[in-house]
Amino acid sequence: MNLTEDKKQHLDFIQNIITRMNTNSFQIKATTVTIISALLAVFASNNNVLFIFIGIVTTVIFWFLDAYYLQQERKLRGVYKDVSGITSLNTVLPYEMPIQKYQKGSFSFFSSFKSKTVLWIYLPMILMLGAFGIIILKRNVC
Repeated sequence: MNLTEDKKQHLDFIQNIITRMNTNSFQIKATTVTIISALLAVFASNNNVLFIFIGIVTTVIFWFLDAYYLQQERKLRGVYKDVSGITSLNTVLPYEMPIQKYQKGSFSFFSSFKSKTVLWIYLPMILMLGAFGIIILKRNVC
């Protein structure tokens, strides 16, 4: 195999991993919605506000997990760009996946955590569940 075939195969490997990270991220979002729906259904059947607050904790946990997968995907995109020659931030050897070299800026966890694709899914869910839980608690107290 010559160098161009090696590079093409290396890029294919990276792209396959990026696709898996993206799929995982989508499945986490779908799972979150499913679990929140189930918890709201349980709340509706027994009127225990605890299930709403469990939904908030669950959403935060999935938010962290989704941000982690997005961070990994971004790091792999950095590797892809360096291998393909689009950028030259780092030197990448054939078949190497040095994601640890991509830590700062858009590669950081916090950047992924507050990304539009993650923030605007989980934050509104948390705010709506929190508001709903507080309204139910106030209604039950009065």
